[in-house]
Amino acid sequence: MRDVVVVGAGPNGLTAAVELARRGLSVEVFEAKETVGGGARTEELTLPGFRHDPCSAAHPMGIGSPAFAAMPLARYGLTWLQPELSLAHPFPDGSAAVLAASVGETAASLDPRDAGTYRRLLAPFLGKWASLSGDFLKVPWDGLPRDPVTLARFGLHAVQPASLLMRRFRGERARTLFSGLAAHVISVPGTPMTGAIALVFALAAHERGWPLARGGSQAISDALAAYLRDLGGVIHTGVEVRRLDELPPARAYIFDTSPTALARIAGLGRAFDGFSYGAAAFKVDYALDGPVPWKAPEARRAGTVHLGADSGEIHAALRDASARGRAPERPFLITTQPTLVDPGRAPEGKHVFYAYGHVPRGWDGDLTEAIERQIERFAPGFRDLVLARAVAGPAELARRNANYVGGDIACGAFRGLQTMFRPRPAANPYATPHPAVFLCSSATWPGPGVHGMSGHNAAKAAWRRLGLATRV
Repeated sequence: MRDVVVVGAGPNGLTAAVELARRGLSVEVFEAKETVGGGARTEELTLPGFRHDPCSAAHPMGIGSPAFAAMPLARYGLTWLQPELSLAHPFPDGSAAVLAASVGETAASLDPRDAGTYRRLLAPFLGKWASLSGDFLKVPWDGLPRDPVTLARFGLHAVQPASLLMRRFRGERARTLFSGLAAHVISVPGTPMTGAIALVFALAAHERGWPLARGGSQAISDALAAYLRDLGGVIHTGVEVRRLDELPPARAYIFDTSPTALARIAGLGRAFDGFSYGAAAFKVDYALDGPVPWKAPEARRAGTVHLGADSGEIHAALRDASARGRAPERPFLITTQPTLVDPGRAPEGKHVFYAYGHVPRGWDGDLTEAIERQIERFAPGFRDLVLARAVAGPAELARRNANYVGGDIACGAFRGLQTMFRPRPAANPYATPHPAVFLCSSATWPGPGVHGMSGHNAAKAAWRRLGLATRV
């Protein structure tokens, strides 16, 4: 009889396993793929020697995660690399708004009339990341906040739709910057709490940066796995779990899967029928013969680059993908250029680069041409540098990672009650109708991102249910 069995070795599953193993529990992890990682993997997708991250590459929430901060992951090979600029958002005229470590540099990249507004918006939260992140990344109603005053001030902004928060700004540069930040949740800007996403990403740039892991995102997963093994945990890869009775007997089972998969495996019937999935991603990984030839000099110094001419274009692209059921003609793109700070991920003088836009869930078309037209608007000559590309539409993304149902890389729509109550309204969002089964994937609060906090919170829920609080 094991104490805990974890299904799925993504960052959340591994974090849950580590949290419980650190407290003396026997833990076994079962992963369907041959390697651990989930959405934090690194693979040669295009050509030999070019190492790509199939999903995420920049990790503002990873370096800012309270769960990761409490683990000695550097001892297991995790090194964060900070680009000179966290983010650049170029405009067609060759200028750009930026997210820099300095609030002043960021404010100076906006319209002069918005510089003071930006400083005032961020000022109450600067220097308070440790307490604020600990409060907003846990279940909001689970215990008293560490800093209730700061959390309350943050909450007044956080509950707003991004479209309302952006009304503070008079110029288009700031509105476009915030539109791109909010778009990470793949939801229209009128959705409540999208303002929180934009504000958290901006604050993270000033407090912790938007770093990449040396060698690729796989380094995060490998560090978690190595730490778990040192704690006595056991990891099985290449084992696809189809039914709960295929697993060893245990006091608790924690699933880093979609709610749909958990219900099927654990025999929970229609327990999560109310859970809805959102729009999909369409991603292209590139092997390049040189750096991306951005018109804006700032984009050449940024680890992440957002592409959308203005807030209206970004909003239209999101509405097309998430509300109108069609692929946008001019997709909003999130791009990352890892070899800017980690040249060892490609042969000498070469580069890896990725771009993804948003399409309807389950869409079976090809967005590659639209993606490359959009990149060419801001980096003329980009196509001439392409040595190879690996294209992943919704079906391919779901094949790579079963949690991406229909290509939804967020594992759940960011709309309605799901913006706050993931995966469903409940005092304990990690519990299920089965008393020994828990859910820890990004379908649960606080949602997507490589931060491990859903796993951390689910582990806490499991040891409480099992009466193990005295062993914490």
